[in-house]
Amino acid sequence: MSSPAILSVSELNRLARLALEKALPSCWVAGEISNLTRASSGHWYFTLKDAQAGVRCAMFRNRNQFVDWQPREGDRVEVRAQPTLYEARGDYQLIVEAMRRAGTGALFEAFLKLKAKLEQEGLFAPERKRALPPYPRAIGVITSAQAAALRDVLTTLKRRWPAAAVVLYPTPVQGAEAPAGLRAALAHAARRRECDVLLLVRGGGSLEDLWAFNDEGLARAIAASPIPLVSGVGHETDFTIADFVADLRAPTPTGAAQLATPDREELAQHLGHLNRRQIHARRRQFESLAQRLDGLTRRLRHPAQHLAAQRQHLDHLANRLRLARLAQLARAQQRVDRLNERLGAGKPNPAALRERVQRLQTTLARTWAGHPDRNRLATLTAHLGHLNPQAVLERGYSITRDAQGRVVREGALLKEDERLDLTFAHGGATARVTRGT
Repeated sequence: MSSPAILSVSELNRLARLALEKALPSCWVAGEISNLTRASSGHWYFTLKDAQAGVRCAMFRNRNQFVDWQPREGDRVEVRAQPTLYEARGDYQLIVEAMRRAGTGALFEAFLKLKAKLEQEGLFAPERKRALPPYPRAIGVITSAQAAALRDVLTTLKRRWPAAAVVLYPTPVQGAEAPAGLRAALAHAARRRECDVLLLVRGGGSLEDLWAFNDEGLARAIAASPIPLVSGVGHETDFTIADFVADLRAPTPTGAAQLATPDREELAQHLGHLNRRQIHARRRQFESLAQRLDGLTRRLRHPAQHLAAQRQHLDHLANRLRLARLAQLARAQQRVDRLNERLGAGKPNPAALRERVQRLQTTLARTWAGHPDRNRLATLTAHLGHLNPQAVLERGYSITRDAQGRVVREGALLKEDERLDLTFAHGGATARVTRGT
């Protein structure tokens, strides 16, 4: 029979650690902090206990740096941890990976549920957000009258925009009565309508401290507010339902005051720049007008000088008109003289013309009397007279033509009722055929 294996203490503790980590994976554990120690290395060591038991815990620096609040003795917390065994001493302990205040998980789940609901209803939609007035005359502040955030807001408003009146609507910002108080303050501001913009502010704190700003009724009141609202709740990393519904979200109360007001110094610098530009523009305009005035002054003359110049110009025009008329008359006279010369040169002389005609007639008679063809011409003229149709017509004959103007030579070619034209020695007539032969 073989002897059983003998384990060293180290081997035993290592096997125990492996078995424990395998049997119990990472989980959330709730309890109260006691014996809290912050080592120089930055690690936290404490005991997490309840009424019946306690367990040692270690939270290393690379993990506890993400906790945005300082745990203290007696705080009830919830930790996500890995159960394990510290082999060197055989101590059972928890290696903490994350820590939150007790109840934070349920609150956060409620926060996410409400956020999803209101987002689906459109309360977070960018298109319903309103622009803030650029130069508010009155600014309303909804917060606690004893809050340090109020002092920060008032200091910022006085520095940036002292011209605006500040109206405080005091209300609790933490505790069971805070949601109702915040809604009442918001309703009071809406009724009075004395402010151009509202600031909903509170200093930083845990999720429980800021829970009043996650109230559904407050969210709906902010969405229905007739006055634009800036939310400045907690620190830059804190987000509440009021931040999502507000027209503008600021990371801090001081940031809310900055977003709601113009910077007086920047505005003064801008106004100074505009004033200098206006002065420069006016100076340039005056210089331009002065130059124009100088030009008009140089062109301006005394009325007497202007009249004298007009009279001189009128005399010059009258002289030009007189000379033009004289030149026109001279040209007309020259034209008349030329026409008279041409008329005189072409005027006939009746006595000379009669004498010339008589000479030509005598010459013609003498020439014709001695011409050898004189008798032949007379004979041809007599024969031509016998052949002249007019001579035939003079003897009582006529010429008959049809409708086409052709001479009718045969009666057999005529048709009954055909139209004929008759030509006599003197005049003519129209006839119709009644019978042809």
